[in-house]
Amino acid sequence: QVQLVESGGGLVQAGGSLRLSCTDSRRTFSNNGVGWFRQAPGKEREFVAAIDWRGSTRNYADSVKGRFTIGRDVATVYLQMDGLKPEDTANYYCASALSSAASTRSGAYRYWGRGTQVTVSS
Repeated sequence: QVQLVESGGGLVQAGGSLRLSCTDSRRTFSNNGVGWFRQAPGKEREFVAAIDWRGSTRNYADSVKGRFTIGRDVATVYLQMDGLKPEDTANYYCASALSSAASTRSGAYRYWGRGTQVTVSS
């Protein structure tokens, strides 16, 4: 079974940067699209970014375009977050898609990690 593990979260001041990583312990998501989602307290989970299996298609939520960058290599998917804002504070989850596409829909994802907390102070 796929086991996704996120890392890299933490506390940062507004305007700062963090780099999140998502690893697949069994290296089985190399042929799948991978997405990042986030959920803040009292809010629904929302799409952040996604990348297809080749790394050639990347999709971003409007709220993070120009500030966040998603990338991948064979065993890891990254989310580089620059220009962080307090409203980016949330628990960030990575997920492995059912297909090779960079889907923006949470329903397109089968396996989920447990998340990593990102807190941005003002």
